[in-house]
Amino acid sequence: MSNYSVAMEAAWLVRDVEETDDAIGVAVSEAGKRLNETDKQYVEVEPGVTGCPACGEPFDAAFLAANTALVGLLLEIDVFNADSAEHAERIAKSEVGGALRDVPLEVIEIIETESDDEDDANGDGGR
Repeated sequence: MSNYSVAMEAAWLVRDVEETDDAIGVAVSEAGKRLNETDKQYVEVEPGVTGCPACGEPFDAAFLAANTALVGLLLEIDVFNADSAEHAERIAKSEVGGALRDVPLEVIEIIETESDDEDDANGDGGR
């Protein structure tokens, strides 16, 4: 069994905003609130970034038209004791998707992280 860090991109719709900075703030706040309401405080929520098609420089993933914004969010979750990267992906999507119903999610990165097995073998629970 391995531990993984799973990063997902979410598309968040924000209505009645006039600036992209406001839309990003609202999107992060609303996503965090919905995650907290379902006891998923361990999911990190950050504004997403995308690359400029011309120069490749990163900028905020937000598009504003007619006072409605589509904001890209980056969601990160640590998954413990998964059988494989695919298993970690399914767990992450289930955990986050259950809290953020009707929000499109796409896994963008899965990284295997260090395991605490060595500490647990000492019988001290990793302390």
